[in-house]
Amino acid sequence: MTVLQKKAENPIAHLSAEDIEVIGKELDAIRQGVLDARGEDDARYIRKVIAVQRWTELASRAVLLGSMFPPAWLLGTAGLSVAKILENMEIGHNILHGQWDWMRDPKIHSTSWEWDSASPAEQWKHSHNELHHTYTNVVGKDNDLGYGIMRVDEDQPWHPMHLGQPLWNFVNACFFEYGIAAYDLELGTVIAKKETGNPEFRARAKAVLRKIRKQVAKDYVIHPLLSGPSFLSTLAANVVANMVRNLWAHSVIMCGHFPEGVETFEKRSIEGETRGEWYLRQMLGSANISGSTAMHIMTGNLSHQIEHHLFPDLPSNRYAEIAPKVKDLFDRFGLNYHSAPLPRQVASAWHKVFRLSLPNGWLEETTVKNAPAQLVKLFRMTTGGPKVRRALQDA
Repeated sequence: MTVLQKKAENPIAHLSAEDIEVIGKELDAIRQGVLDARGEDDARYIRKVIAVQRWTELASRAVLLGSMFPPAWLLGTAGLSVAKILENMEIGHNILHGQWDWMRDPKIHSTSWEWDSASPAEQWKHSHNELHHTYTNVVGKDNDLGYGIMRVDEDQPWHPMHLGQPLWNFVNACFFEYGIAAYDLELGTVIAKKETGNPEFRARAKAVLRKIRKQVAKDYVIHPLLSGPSFLSTLAANVVANMVRNLWAHSVIMCGHFPEGVETFEKRSIEGETRGEWYLRQMLGSANISGSTAMHIMTGNLSHQIEHHLFPDLPSNRYAEIAPKVKDLFDRFGLNYHSAPLPRQVASAWHKVFRLSLPNGWLEETTVKNAPAQLVKLFRMTTGGPKVRRALQDA
């Protein structure tokens, strides 16, 4: 067994090789069941979502023609924010995963879709679909884990520069689409290795700059100009809508892989990894967000992050359907199905950002100092690692 050999606490230590093989086969069967059942209802769903998004954006931009009036500005900005979130999350992200390629619709296909983001679709598909989903939460292989700017695991050496990671994370959240574009370019690595003159990098950088120019022209020049006397207020509305979309997307993605209790892995832990072990890494390296149907749609169904990482190519509208089956598998094999409401997951992820910005144990020690014993126990159970939680539950 190669998976999860990173730490002394091993959440799958109780599983045999046969158990892991059974888990893999059951998950394969769940996936095949959805593949066999895909049909017109699924196609109708994605076409409806696209239509709603486009009409919402069109109506919002029409309202913003009168954005010099505060009610129109508020309504138009709110609608545009919703439209941008829908386009990025439930539409763009999932189409680019190839979830709807089976429809054979050239307008809704991973090879032809270009989304409303600073990052070109082709570059994002490489860094996200090929790298992140292959090496989920493997420190040093999955750059989505902290985006190369944060300490993400207790075993990583602490350095004073990590004190700034809450600030870096907040700035990244505000300008998330540009952070993703730089991340897809591997800009930090290229600069560190002084490879900015590399022809391949220069070609990719030019593609990013073209995309950014297009996005800036659309949101900050053309649409404000079309508003005539409402130019400045429409410009402000576009800035706010993009900021809202960035903050929302960043929060959802942080909740999927960074809350306390979600596992990370060493590079050596995936050597010789079997199909069942790959499934287990997705299961233990992901977390869900519980909530309403509307919330699931607004997150691009990444609120079902566990199911998405198990089956990234299945239609997103099917994740809610298979989630109970996946949870049952977790329960039967004694695994932690990590799910909580959005506020709790966001708070947990940010707690981890702050905790790992400091030397190991410092935040926990100062937080619980002089606190009542039961409160200390509750704090450690909700923020500590799996070994801490299990030990305290047994105490």
